[in-house]
Amino acid sequence: MATVTKKELVDKIAKKTGVKQSTVKPIVQQFLDEISSELYKNNRLEFRDFGFFEVKEQAARMAQNPKTLEPVEVPSKRSVKFKMGRLMREDMNSKSVKER
Repeated sequence: MATVTKKELVDKIAKKTGVKQSTVKPIVQQFLDEISSELYKNNRLEFRDFGFFEVKEQAARMAQNPKTLEPVEVPSKRSVKFKMGRLMREDMNSKSVKER
């Protein structure tokens, strides 16, 4: 499994669309900023057939310090969950890997 960086993603988009990297980079960055902004507002982002992002609130809980065995309060926190859409799930689970 490889890690794809934002720069590599910009390079791929620029190559496939024939648009300069200097034009693609701010568009990709703005797209990512808008996703972050909407999630910050607790909005759900849905991209048909691709999937959706939503914020989940994890409740505060009591845990235990493994060294001292003392109870520790863990505060509530928010996390982002992603769920695949139908077409992505079908593509991911198909027998042949497709290079797009």
